[in-house]
Amino acid sequence: WCAKFGQAYANSLRRRQPRPGDKGHLDEVFITINGQVRYLWRAVDQDGMVLDILVQDRRDTAAVRRFFRRLLKKTGAVPRVVVTDRLRSYGAAHREVMPCVGHRQSRYLNNRAEHSHQPTRQRERAMKGFRSVGGAQRFLSVFSGISPHFRPRRHLIPASGCRAEMTVRFAIWEQITGIAGQSTAP
Repeated sequence: WCAKFGQAYANSLRRRQPRPGDKGHLDEVFITINGQVRYLWRAVDQDGMVLDILVQDRRDTAAVRRFFRRLLKKTGAVPRVVVTDRLRSYGAAHREVMPCVGHRQSRYLNNRAEHSHQPTRQRERAMKGFRSVGGAQRFLSVFSGISPHFRPRRHLIPASGCRAEMTVRFAIWEQITGIAGQSTAP
């Protein structure tokens, strides 16, 4: 499903989203793929919208540099400030790739990125792990584009507003997938 339709659906949903914010939160988390530790790099904006995901073998300066360049190319905009944890590779790569961008390193400021890993962990448990690096990269890039569409920020709106929001979101989903034009009669 991910290989055939998922990326097209995720791209359609991303085109409908507003432009990302000017503050980026970056974080890495380890995932195990076929018994080997890999690193999942994730960038989110200040609203929690996932900007980019990359699965890599290493957690060094070259890996961060690659992720920064990929992020700048994908978003097409330079952020005002980047928030990371205290991994020293972030500082070294930041000085090379984005020296004019502000950089904040803190354990506590980066909670936005830390919390964005939770849906991935839940899905990883449900799938009983990922089988390959390429499969994980393909699935997670699609999943990060589609999953937030069906997860409104429930704590910020009342129940009636949440129901109305979900009605709108399902209508958008039906329009993107092409279900809206089909009749339900047999």
